[in-house]
Amino acid sequence: MNRRKSIFAAGLATTLSALALTVGVGAAPAQAAGSGGAAALAGTVDCDGWVHNNNPDHGIAGCKNNTDRTITFRAEIVCGWAPDVSGQWVTLAPGQYSESSGVCAVYSSGVGSVGWTIQ
Repeated sequence: MNRRKSIFAAGLATTLSALALTVGVGAAPAQAAGSGGAAALAGTVDCDGWVHNNNPDHGIAGCKNNTDRTITFRAEIVCGWAPDVSGQWVTLAPGQYSESSGVCAVYSSGVGSVGWTIQ
């Protein structure tokens, strides 16, 4: 039980770092433009990661593309006691939302964290 919590804490720190980089990079142009409200969200990709409610080995990342260009992303799942897995690449046009997911091996201790890679 303690090992799983340690893996989760390490994965959570990685996910939060990636989120901070994603939000930080996207927020700079909006602040420079001096816009507020909905315009402040323009140019960002909003993502969230979670573990499936009924399967602790299934990690999911969902992203919404708030930019003016097409992006591609995939889920990056940290698996305890098993190799990490990557979800399928998903392409999003501006304004679209979708999800990418992956399942840890049967012998893993479950999903430690869910992150994402954006291209």
